[in-house]
This record gives sequence, structure tokens and C-alpha cells, in this order.
Amino acid sequence: MNERLKQLAMECNAWEQVYDNKRFMVDRNFDVEKFAELIVEECAVIADTERSNSVGCGYITKTNGMRIKEHFGVE
Repeated sequence: MNERLKQLAMECNAWEQVYDNKRFMVDRNFDVEKFAELIVEECAVIADTERSNSVGCGYITKTNGMRIKEHFGVE
């Protein structure tokens, strides 16, 4: 798991445990839904950062980030 995913997991009440050189993120209070929403949010930000320069073309379109968030039901 990369460092950013660990940071997001910690925001959702996870803690890290090492057992037999394997790392586990565990806690019965871990908010899986919040973790998923944070990942979707990050993906949407990256998608919108990388989009083409079609802004200002005279009509409103959905950005890739908006589509990603809509697909996963994240506001």
C-alpha cells in the first residue's frame, strides 16, 4: 500500500499492524465507505487535472472527475 493510501486509511480510523513481515490495516471502527469516498475524490481530482482544454467552449459538459464521482455515488 502506498503512503497516500495509508494516510487516507488513517483518516478512517485504521491502524497498522505488522505480522510475519506483512502489514495489515485493521480496526473495528474503520470506515470503509469513507475510505472508498476519499479514494474516489482523489481519482476525480487527478482526472480533472489531466483533462483537455475544452473549457470555455460555450456549453457545460461533465468533467471526467464529475463522471467518476457520479459513477461511485460520491457528492
